[in-house]
Amino acid sequence: MTKILDFTSLFLYCLFIYWLSDQPTLPVPGLFSQQDKILHAGAYFIMGVLAWRSFKYLLNGSIILALFSITFCSLYGISDEWHQSFVEGRFSDAADWIADTSGAGLAVFLLYRLRDSKHVALRVFSR
Repeated sequence: MTKILDFTSLFLYCLFIYWLSDQPTLPVPGLFSQQDKILHAGAYFIMGVLAWRSFKYLLNGSIILALFSITFCSLYGISDEWHQSFVEGRFSDAADWIADTSGAGLAVFLLYRLRDSKHVALRVFSR
């Protein structure tokens, strides 16, 4: 049951990112320059965690799981930027893709480093 929940969560989150990208504008207050890069990194950090949790059922070996999870998120980020290039009011930006990949990479790096931890709070992400 956990496997189905993990894959469903990743799928729904990808749909949510797609829906956000399909909006001509997003009601985000402009607090500082380049804040959208932090939002991209945060969104893809979450996707990185969801990807790790989903793909651990398919892949043996933590390094392969880590590389596959980052690759999945990075490719989804590229497709998201391409999709935005067709949405009126939005534009594609390579810096956004770099922020996407960096956010996912940070999440996966932390999960990889903490995968053998016995601490209960950390094991939630690595199970």
